[in-house]
Amino acid sequence: MEREHFSRQYDEELNTIRERLLEMGGKVEVMINDALKSLVERDSAMADRVIAFDHEINRLEMEIDERCLQVLALRQPAARDLRFITLALKIVTDLERIGDQCRNIGKRAKELNEEPPLKPYIDLPRMALHAGTMVKEALDAFVRGDAELALKVCRDDNFVDNLNEQIQRELLTYMTGDATTISRALKINHISKCLERIADHATNVAEMVIFMVKGKDIRHTTI
Repeated sequence: MEREHFSRQYDEELNTIRERLLEMGGKVEVMINDALKSLVERDSAMADRVIAFDHEINRLEMEIDERCLQVLALRQPAARDLRFITLALKIVTDLERIGDQCRNIGKRAKELNEEPPLKPYIDLPRMALHAGTMVKEALDAFVRGDAELALKVCRDDNFVDNLNEQIQRELLTYMTGDATTISRALKINHISKCLERIADHATNVAEMVIFMVKGKDIRHTTI
């Protein structure tokens, strides 16, 4: 009976970590969407909320870290559970950094909202939507142990990379043609790079899932 109680409590601890990770992932997805919405709709109040919300992401990071370390210290997990905990510790770092990138987008959006629009925002929202989907699918793959979905996330990173390069070329054309656009173009370029980094963090998570499920390290390889 005591052993059964221990096992049930242990499972609950692992499930709580999964739930908190999904909660954190859901919150950064909302941050990605709201950060770009604050830019497209020129809503600086929303940008302020995105910037302030980064504290909540940091709080969740600390909570999940503590829960993982407690399980490692008190339960001494082995095999798959050990891989789950160690990867959770890494994944939470990527999610926290996604929150940082959203905060940076919010800051640039506030600055751009004070100036006339340089161009219609079309590709940036596409990048944000794609990057947000990558984050969601990477976490789904982690929870389900789905290596195929994780591999899809890794491949989808190329789409975001290509959009980032396209935006940079367009901005360079603006800056070389009219020096008065340089300040705005640099801020838009910074937002584009933030979205590209968000997709990179989602890819990091997906690569770790593939390692967890298949024991294969695909980092720094061509997929």
